[in-house]
Amino acid sequence: MDTEILATRKDAAESYGESIYTKMIKAGHRTYFLDVKTTRANDHFISITELRKKTTANGEQVNERNKVFVYEEDLDKFIDGMNEVLDEIKKMGCLGDNRLK
Repeated sequence: MDTEILATRKDAAESYGESIYTKMIKAGHRTYFLDVKTTRANDHFISITELRKKTTANGEQVNERNKVFVYEEDLDKFIDGMNEVLDEIKKMGCLGDNRLK
């Protein structure tokens, strides 16, 4: 994909993506945010953010943030892939309390 297109999408996602739904998931020293956002052109995308507390070498607590954007045209493929991964996790029995049923 052209770097100019990537830069435009990143600007769109961070600058004027209006959040229309947010789900916060607290998980130990990490917090996840799943945001549904819209662009000025009324395209939808999902922003997945991991916020992780880290301690620096001098003992200072800082938050490290990682983001992934899943754009509207990719949502069907993303959901199919996620469902496939979840099915494999169920088959492997990775979760002791079987939360994924």
